[in-house]
Amino acid sequence: MTTQKNLIPQVILLIAEVMLITFINYRVAGSFYSLDVLYCLPVIQAARLGAIRAKRSSDSHTALIVGVVCAVIWSSVEVAIIWPNFPWSAFMINVLTRGITFTIIGRVVTKLWKEREYARKDFLTDLANRLEFIEKLEVEQGRSARSRKPYSLLFIDVDHLKALNDNHGHHVGDDALKVVAALLIKNSRIGDTVARIGGDEFVMLFPETNAHACEVLVHRINLASIETFNHLGWAISLSIGQVTETGRNRTSDELMRAADERMYLSKKAKQ
Repeated sequence: MTTQKNLIPQVILLIAEVMLITFINYRVAGSFYSLDVLYCLPVIQAARLGAIRAKRSSDSHTALIVGVVCAVIWSSVEVAIIWPNFPWSAFMINVLTRGITFTIIGRVVTKLWKEREYARKDFLTDLANRLEFIEKLEVEQGRSARSRKPYSLLFIDVDHLKALNDNHGHHVGDDALKVVAALLIKNSRIGDTVARIGGDEFVMLFPETNAHACEVLVHRINLASIETFNHLGWAISLSIGQVTETGRNRTSDELMRAADERMYLSKKAKQ
């Protein structure tokens, strides 16, 4: 219901935009000037919104719908302005050709927006991906080298996620990953970075955080995860490895490997 309410103003704005462009094109610009290229603007705007909503996990029909709507509105207003000297055969051909053109443009723009929007994000959880996390970590290493303030890194693995998938289906496994992402965001601070870097692997970066403060955060995350998973009835848990560093004594890969190794020790201790 919320999505439909949000869509109504967008549709009204789209219709008004196309009608205004058509009126200006035929009444103001005259026969010597062409403003046809402006019809691409509402298509591009709608394609961007459709790409963000659809992410990369499903196909969006926004481009097709918007392309047809723009073609129909443009051609209808055109008929109204030139009426009664406008043949219906021309109206039908214009709707067809314009609809196809706008749909192609919309699909291309949607694909470009998808790639741009999710080149640095995980499509399932909306968290940062490995690329963005490494960049944030390297920036923090430089900041720490100048300030001499420590930073901490967590490597987090979801235990028994495969069993959850096998017993309840992959849609439940996806839901579990989203719940973990929300849990980590909720238990992070402004300025921290949370990322999903693999199937069931997450990492967190805590700027200006020493080892003791990091242990407090780990304890808080563990308690929150136990409570959440028990409430949902999921037999999963989190294994967490932590590393605290100052400056650039180790590369980003070395830090993540060290945190990964400590995570593995934490996982092994549960067995």
